[in-house]
Amino acid sequence: MTTRPFTVADVMTTKVVAVLPGADFKEIVAAMDRWKVTAVPVVESGGRVVGVVSEADLLLKEEFHDHRLGLVEQMRHLDATAKAGSRRAGDLMTSPAVTVAPEASLPRAARLMAAHRVKRLPVVDASGAIRGIVSRADLLKVFLRPDDDLAAEVRRDVVEHLFPLSDRNVEVRVDAGVVTLSGEVRDTALIPFAARLARAVEGVVDVRCDLTARGRPQPGPPR
Repeated sequence: MTTRPFTVADVMTTKVVAVLPGADFKEIVAAMDRWKVTAVPVVESGGRVVGVVSEADLLLKEEFHDHRLGLVEQMRHLDATAKAGSRRAGDLMTSPAVTVAPEASLPRAARLMAAHRVKRLPVVDASGAIRGIVSRADLLKVFLRPDDDLAAEVRRDVVEHLFPLSDRNVEVRVDAGVVTLSGEVRDTALIPFAARLARAVEGVVDVRCDLTARGRPQPGPPR
């Protein structure tokens, strides 16, 4: 295999909207509105990420605006009520922030988002300094790869790799991200691996494997 797997660095947005811990409530809301984002990283001097303020954090102020809680309820919602009474990013933020490294794989980033129920992750280097933002939409960018690119990669890194003696007998077609492998190969034991490796190519939506053993008669039309 020669193709390097896609990493977070390949799809992340490098233009980052961030705020300092001392940013006030309205400043945060204005930044989100201006840049059409649902969360902003909170960074210290030097760009080190210390937390994230999301729309959910800010909406707590509206949720508890006209609602007086009893002592028991306050204890149950201690963190939420504290944020509802706060004005600065350093008090409103969720900390520590869930972050990801630039060299992390796209499945790794997707798993982090799912596990922590977040829509975007700050991308940080080894020192914790911010280098970008990766969102759910960014992770889907690989599915925009042209069909011709996918076909070329499947042929080079799957077909030629597994079937060097019969690769010319294999046809690779890609339509809307769906790969079809057809033709005859010598080593039928490798056919399941071909389908699996083709499906692992970044941007492939699905794989149809119609490979058969070389010299095996093809089924005729139904009677």
